[in-house]
Amino acid sequence: MNLMIALVAVLVIAAAAGLFARRRAASLRTSSGRLNSLPNYHALYIALWAALPALAFLAIWTPVQNGLVDQAVLASPQGQALPAFEMQRDTILTEAREIAAGTREAGFNPESTGLAPLYKAASARYATIGSVVAIVIALALAALAMGRIKIDFRARTGVERWVMGLLVAASLIAILTTLGIVLSLLFESLRFFNLVSPTEFLFGTTWSPQTALRADQAGSSGAFGSIPLFWGTAFIGAIIAMIVAIPLGLMSAIYLTQYAPAKARAWLKPILEILAGVPTVVYGYFAALTVAPMIRDLGLSLGISSASSESALAAGLVMGIMIIPFVSSMADDSIAAVPQAMRDGSLALGATKSETIKKVVLPAALPGVVGGVLLAVSRAIGETMIVVMAAGLAANMTANPFESVTTVTTQIVQLLTGDQEFDSAKTLAAFALGLALFLITLVLNLIALVVVRRYREAYE
Repeated sequence: MNLMIALVAVLVIAAAAGLFARRRAASLRTSSGRLNSLPNYHALYIALWAALPALAFLAIWTPVQNGLVDQAVLASPQGQALPAFEMQRDTILTEAREIAAGTREAGFNPESTGLAPLYKAASARYATIGSVVAIVIALALAALAMGRIKIDFRARTGVERWVMGLLVAASLIAILTTLGIVLSLLFESLRFFNLVSPTEFLFGTTWSPQTALRADQAGSSGAFGSIPLFWGTAFIGAIIAMIVAIPLGLMSAIYLTQYAPAKARAWLKPILEILAGVPTVVYGYFAALTVAPMIRDLGLSLGISSASSESALAAGLVMGIMIIPFVSSMADDSIAAVPQAMRDGSLALGATKSETIKKVVLPAALPGVVGGVLLAVSRAIGETMIVVMAAGLAANMTANPFESVTTVTTQIVQLLTGDQEFDSAKTLAAFALGLALFLITLVLNLIALVVVRRYREAYE
């Protein structure tokens, strides 16, 4: 019996227990004429008790089972004869696991073929144990909860407690996931700062992690200065992209909310928001194959000899187009939330429609517009594919938009691509960059929330 069969069995038990509980509650209602909770709440209460604890056990048992299977295989004579080198042993075990699962016919290492039957037998044994325990849990809790079905039992309250518990668990998962990300970045960043001075990383102007660190350099080569990376990130994502996205996004929101007919708005708004759903790699191809050559030819025609086919301007323009929906959507919602009475009052005083928009509507919607802009900046500085394909990999400290620059996310991809050793400053630098980018994005999001909450206008 595998765990999938146990999952189906638990759900069947829960459904059957729920139906039986509903019939029992309905019979009590018929005999007594009154019932504290509806029969459907009794059925749902029993089904939740039968299903959720058993499903939670299966979720916990799955990783535990994998560890138990590995221990059982390693305890066998064939397992004890495996090489002592950990990487080679893990490779053999992975091949044996895949052969036992049927995803491959034979392994590169001959030892894996002999271990496959052991893996299959151990997996079947522990899967049966987990399945039986889960089914027993479902049956026992269903029977225990069934005994609570009475006339005065508050089944609805019990169901609401279960739902509340599920909501709290979902919230905790999100919080713990974020905490785990932060701690993993922080731990690896501390290892990096043991090798490289934080002052060099934060204020250095030379980025060349490919330079090998010699033993006599005390962990620092002067090649881990992050200033060019953060400048490139700000130059592309916070300057060029915003120059494109803010005017176009704001003007499109003004047109859709103030000038466009209802039928035109019904078509144009979804079409505009499609831009947010286009994969970033598609934007990257568009930037690399169409926009970048045009920018290079434009620079050369203007006499700029340093114009490159990989430029900050090409990446920034396409990135600005990509984040137009972020600015437009927030501005649209904020402008639409301004009461019509304010517009009518301005028009009644003799103001034109454009004056009303400039002096009444936009000031009233400003918090939402600013919040949308800051969220768009956060989205832009975290973009990778467009920069990789259109802006290049050179860490240049330049304000010339026709030259190649790079960003933090692009360098993280470069540092972690391929086989890497996680005990070198070159690889650990990716975690320090990730932590710094995380903090910057967090600050921008907090500023956006503060601006929206502090200056939000509540209209009746």
